[in-house]
Amino acid sequence: MLTRRSIIAMGAGPTLTLFSFAAPKARDRRDPYRAYPFLLELEGIARAVFMECSGLDVGSPSIEYRQGSDPTTVRKLPGLWKYSYISLKRGITDDAELWQWCKGAIDGRVERKNGSIIVRDGNGATKARWNFREGWPTNWTGPTLNSTGNEVAIETLDIAHEGLEKG
Repeated sequence: MLTRRSIIAMGAGPTLTLFSFAAPKARDRRDPYRAYPFLLELEGIARAVFMECSGLDVGSPSIEYRQGSDPTTVRKLPGLWKYSYISLKRGITDDAELWQWCKGAIDGRVERKNGSIIVRDGNGATKARWNFREGWPTNWTGPTLNSTGNEVAIETLDIAHEGLEKG
């Protein structure tokens, strides 16, 4: 919490303003959510829990142009908004539903789905949600297998989509 105190020096002079920070009260403290307990929901049904997610971003590159009568500076206009691919990583399980969705796209039967990436707290309650629309699988990467290692076999699924909102 920021507080302000003003001190007026003796005599006719400028006012000196000091700022100090007070520690927040224990009940006001809001810790950030942890990044690990999250899941993928497709068409309103929880489909899988993942260990890593990236690509929850959107950007608009600027378009530079100059007319012949402009001074020697470039004008900038906003370009089209673009959404990144959502990339999800998880340990391979017996659940083949996401593979079947990807296989349908491979076979030419692209099935677009609306979905969500949901962050949960330690009790399983939803704390944050990113909703994407018109998503479909664009890439699946299988695990790197090594008989001398002791790592979990990881698969990666990339999803293209046409919109992202934080809900």
